[in-house]
Amino acid sequence: MTRLEGKTAIITGGGTGIGLGAARRFVEEGAFVYLFGRRADALERAVAELGPNARAVAGSVRSDEDLDRLYAAVRDERGTLDILFANAGTGNLAPLGALTHDDYDATFGSNVEGLIFTVQKGLPLMRAGGSIILTGSTTGEMGGSNFSLYSASKAAVRNLARSWALDLKGTGIRVNVLSPGPTRTELAGEVVGFEALEALGLGTPLGRVGEPAEIGAVAAFLASSDSSFMTGGEVFVDGGLAQN
Repeated sequence: MTRLEGKTAIITGGGTGIGLGAARRFVEEGAFVYLFGRRADALERAVAELGPNARAVAGSVRSDEDLDRLYAAVRDERGTLDILFANAGTGNLAPLGALTHDDYDATFGSNVEGLIFTVQKGLPLMRAGGSIILTGSTTGEMGGSNFSLYSASKAAVRNLARSWALDLKGTGIRVNVLSPGPTRTELAGEVVGFEALEALGLGTPLGRVGEPAEIGAVAAFLASSDSSFMTGGEVFVDGGLAQN
């Protein structure tokens, strides 16, 4: 398929996991992709795999200067931006009573503040027909034991999409949330542990953990004109976890 032929995409948190899974699919479907993330080594490996239609810019979504460098690179080489997948995020397990200011700053700084300014700074490059995709989570719908900060940050992401759909009325730019369930990524393994992740997958109606490629396939749908009548919405790719 070449649904994304000629389109320019940015994927934050693009060096590994869901971001890389989406990048593979975007490139397969014809897009030119910029990967943005903090780990230069992971970005370099990803670009080497993806080939000539991929670029890497190292930086943090919490840094205005880094985001400005990203968008300057896109503007100078491509001129405009069609797809913005705001996927960068973080989280850690901590129960109520053990939360710290550092926990809050790290989680909301990346998942909410960083996401807000990633999108806001990208808007001047976007044109009618553009698609903004925000990474949510099943926890934003369900909550999660020892996971309140992360869950609350993803609930905030869901409301941002609803509000931004109204703010973007008349521009032809769409914004939607892609909410994965348990997915086999490096970050998920670090946060909850791979054994716990597999157990969570067994609790879904499909009885397994998802793969980054499966999330990437739905990201490609939201990025393409196949989802042209969707904005302000949320798509769960969770094996049914949050649906019963």
